[in-house]
Amino acid sequence: QVQLVESGGGLVQAGGSLRVSCAASGRTHTMGWFRQAPGKEREFVASISWTGGTSYADSVKGRFTISRDNAKNTVYLQMISLKPEDTAVYYCAATNYWATLADQYDYWGQGTQVTVSS
Repeated sequence: QVQLVESGGGLVQAGGSLRVSCAASGRTHTMGWFRQAPGKEREFVASISWTGGTSYADSVKGRFTISRDNAKNTVYLQMISLKPEDTAVYYCAATNYWATLADQYDYWGQGTQVTVSS
């Protein structure tokens, strides 16, 4: 069982930047970020494999960067040029194979709120 703990969410103005982090209690192959806005379904944001392969949702390409520190079992999501529509609870997830769909992930964090004001 892998436990995930997110941190770094908060309130930021549109156009600003924010970095969220997720620490895992053990090694996993792929770590990803998802988000869920009020009244909407959870959606994929980005994922990164143990070897550094990445995938991004079209809505965040060029603005968000996912990275990981394997020595610390930690994944980061650097967000720039934030928009009000990026407001959501951001969830960290992990699995032992490559995945970009929510139902392919085995472990989930509790979520961290990111709010972008206009």
